Amino acid sequence: MTWRQVVATLMIAAVAVVVGVFAGERLLDRPPAPPLHDLVHHDLALDAAQLRQIEALEAQFAVRRKSLEAGMRAANSELAAAIAVERAYGPRVTAAVDHFHAAMGDLQKATIEHIFAMRAVMRLDQAARLDRTVVKALTADPA
Repeated sequence: MTWRQVVATLMIAAVAVVVGVFAGERLLDRPPAPPLHDLVHHDLALDAAQLRQIEALEAQFAVRRKSLEAGMRAANSELAAAIAVERAYGPRVTAAVDHFHAAMGDLQKATIEHIFAMRAVMRLDQAARLDRTVVKALTADPA
């Protein structure tokens, strides 16, 4: 390898690290959205039975979320390795991007399923408030 190839590889690896850190901060290490958490635990006046059911659902989802987040980290590492090897938007990078998007999609689907599972425990008025909060969160400006 020439010194230029070494420098190019290091620069690509550095970019991959920055992208990975950004993705990790934005997607993986983010706590649950406080408005939804606060709504469910403080504002909906859940009865004791509802609260027990929702806490059980949250415990189950926490395990599933950790597994899905680990899959996203693995896919991100695969992407970094593909970038370091190909140093172009080639077939390995494309496959790794697709793998990451699939892992991210799995987490989003599981999150939506979790929200609907919690919703099924609620009375109609509580579910309506949850729906409004979710819709607002999904349509809010991320800035």
